[in-house]
Amino acid sequence: MSDQGNTSLPPKNGTPPPHAVAATPPQRGETAEGAAPSPSPQKTPVLPPGMGHKGTQVTPTSPRGRLFGHQRTPSMEFKELTKKDAQISLAHELEKLTKTANMSEKEMMEKNFEGFQRLFSKFINESGTSVHWDKIERLPKDAIKNYSELPAMSDKAQIKDLLNQLVVIKLNGGLGTSMGCSGPKSVIPVRNDLTFLDLTVQQIEYLNKTYDADVPLVLMNSFNTDEETMKIIRKYSGFKVTIRTFNQSRFPRINKESLMPIAKSCRAEDDMEAWYPPGHGDFYQSFSNSGLLNEFIEQGKKVCFISNIDNLGATVDLNILGQCVTEGYDFIMEVTEKTRADVKGGTLINYEGKLRLLEVAQVPKDHEEDFKSVKKFNVFNTNNLWMRLDTVQTNIQEGLLDIEVIVNPKTLDNGLNVYQLETAVGAAMKCFDHAVGINVPRSRFLPVKKTSDLLLVMSNLYSLDHGSLVMSPKRMFPSTPLVKLGDNHFKKVNAFLSRFGSIPDMLELDHLTVSGDVTFGRGVSVRGTVIIIANHGDRIDIPAGAILENKIVSGNLRI
Repeated sequence: MSDQGNTSLPPKNGTPPPHAVAATPPQRGETAEGAAPSPSPQKTPVLPPGMGHKGTQVTPTSPRGRLFGHQRTPSMEFKELTKKDAQISLAHELEKLTKTANMSEKEMMEKNFEGFQRLFSKFINESGTSVHWDKIERLPKDAIKNYSELPAMSDKAQIKDLLNQLVVIKLNGGLGTSMGCSGPKSVIPVRNDLTFLDLTVQQIEYLNKTYDADVPLVLMNSFNTDEETMKIIRKYSGFKVTIRTFNQSRFPRINKESLMPIAKSCRAEDDMEAWYPPGHGDFYQSFSNSGLLNEFIEQGKKVCFISNIDNLGATVDLNILGQCVTEGYDFIMEVTEKTRADVKGGTLINYEGKLRLLEVAQVPKDHEEDFKSVKKFNVFNTNNLWMRLDTVQTNIQEGLLDIEVIVNPKTLDNGLNVYQLETAVGAAMKCFDHAVGINVPRSRFLPVKKTSDLLLVMSNLYSLDHGSLVMSPKRMFPSTPLVKLGDNHFKKVNAFLSRFGSIPDMLELDHLTVSGDVTFGRGVSVRGTVIIIANHGDRIDIPAGAILENKIVSGNLRI
């Protein structure tokens, strides 16, 4: 914000100077009245065609796309001037917002806004995809290790020593709204009335008790989840696990047309829709800003294990931890074999001599089918990541973390179109010199995003072992069944639960599709491929004790 002194702000009455046109854009929901179309080229920057799709990444080096949508191609000098105007205008708007913050949060908001300005600058100055397809090289043989070939950790004293160097971090910023639940997603009951958070605490307490270790649990909350999470974690005070929390940044949503913040004040409660948590790539800066990174390093902690709290397969793995500590890797990404359900998942590539994550949004349109090919790219990122804390600290201090911007368009309840600028935690992989992928069993990727996933983890396919889900030895195949439940009747957790007298036996299931008004009695068994479709106006009640094996059920069936 040091440029503020050089900025001529528009007077209250009269015409603003040309270079400050974007400084006071129409505010949220407003339009500029009585403004005649101006022949002047000084206009508010808008995004190019093609940047309005979810997951569009704004990154350097690619010629695809223009940053500003003018009738004629403007000169390079004009483009640069317009970009600079947008950044000056943003700095002005953020300065105004900072003045509305109360004293207790002012310093943190200033740090948040510094981070947002860096992200905005990257967004405004770079365009197109970040990957030239012909520069992708074959992965070196040792780029991805096979989990089955890792040395097994068995010595109890060695395991204790390894665990005492570990910090477990769970990404806990998401709400349960997509599944019809209020509050943090981590407090949705998933098994035996135990929540995601309960299971995580049980897992870590078991490690600490078994090996007399001290593995802390750290939750990265967002402004959406922090208050309720802080109340909930009080119940774990008697457990042998230290729980710490920090908040990821709170960034302002920007108007799609003006590219300026829609917020009128720093108080989130004044307008919750004006703010957003900027994706898990914000972990690095927020963890550092919180002071926890330095604190853990001073305590002698060496490694952090980061994962999504809704991935029930992301448990502490001693063999991978051993690799991180003894082999000197500073970044390990767990990948697993792609199936047809995972074709859009990010994969690992060798690019300009570095191992890096390639997301579908970075792929040129004419190579999207290549990207989805299971033969060419046979693994995808589970978002289970292991990093050395000292390298994370060095990369932050030296400004080496160069992460692509993800432009996420949203339409608010009032119809206003906005952008969220986000980043992904795995995209920093290319900034670490000693990075490696480990091809892990599919069991380490068990995310619960929908009630279809919830049905799987609640079923007899799994049993609980000290907070960890373990697949039943009675299951003939190691793969999990493919389950699709219709959104109209099964999307929300309460509606979903009301449709099952008990969770069906799924030990021999390959594929289950359920659509429409369907209910299940107690003790139902589904095997092979089962498709149940109740058309509009029809209802199907599967009777108690029914065994459905390789069946298609449709029409109307009420018992």
